[in-house]
Amino acid sequence: MTHDEERNHSGAEWSDHVPVLLSEVLEYLAPKPGGYYLDGTLGLGGHSEAIMEAASGQAQLVGLDRDMATLERARQRLSRFGDRVHLFHSQYSDYEAALDELGWDLLDGALLDIGVSSMQIDQADRGFSFHADGPLDMRMDPDGDAKPASWIVNKASAETLRMIIGKYGEDPMGGRITNAILEARAKAPIETTLELARIVEMAYPAKWRAQSRNHPATRTFQALRMAVNGELDELQAFLGTIIPRLRPGGRVAIISFHSLEDRMVKHTFAAEAKGCICPRQIPVCVCNHVASLKILTKKPVTAGEEELKRNRRSSSAKLRVAERV
Repeated sequence: MTHDEERNHSGAEWSDHVPVLLSEVLEYLAPKPGGYYLDGTLGLGGHSEAIMEAASGQAQLVGLDRDMATLERARQRLSRFGDRVHLFHSQYSDYEAALDELGWDLLDGALLDIGVSSMQIDQADRGFSFHADGPLDMRMDPDGDAKPASWIVNKASAETLRMIIGKYGEDPMGGRITNAILEARAKAPIETTLELARIVEMAYPAKWRAQSRNHPATRTFQALRMAVNGELDELQAFLGTIIPRLRPGGRVAIISFHSLEDRMVKHTFAAEAKGCICPRQIPVCVCNHVASLKILTKKPVTAGEEELKRNRRSSSAKLRVAERV
């Protein structure tokens, strides 16, 4: 890491890093002294720092992150809260192991900010961005067992590539992009971010390239990142366990940046906010299903004008919040 990169990610610069939808998260979680909170996607620790400050430094917080480098940055940022903050190198779907290790039973609030962090995007050697050349990696935990994006791009079948780019990327040019990748890798392995970005860009018709608001590779890179890190499976696992770990009145807040993730959160919240879920043709309830959540955001909360001016990443952020009943 260069001196400038070190400075850009040092404690002196943390005050310039404002997490997405921060005021909205604090409004809904309403942190309080003595409360127990989970930040499943710690990142640089901005949300966690604000939660602790809102609770006058008197709450207990667990923070998780897959990325050890990011975790260590957050550890420095949150060190002033001492042993009230507990950090774990872990994916967020494994949060229960952290709670059990600490002897925690129920939470007053849980937060996810799903997606890649600004620190990861800014480091070309992590392979998340198509704006700078780097190895085609995209692993949130470079030391974990996941295969890098280069393996998917060069080794996955045509059917798998088409599914990833079409489903996760929701790209209408998914078929053309897949064919372009197959043609290119038949000549030589695709190893770098700019190489892949160029292949995807040229797979788009010239008219589409000229009219596209975003770089043509945006959706493909997002889709590959989601596949590399198993992000949809991760979210599904979390949603399947978090409600019983909230105390009555405890809240879960989830910020997503992809329509598939937002849809998954929406449908889970809606299902758990219902009472009887028997088919309509059954005249008497036999399911005995009881509502476990109250939805606090009828529509997803999005960034206001000021935040959009300050942070372009916030334009696709959607926050949904529900409360345990």
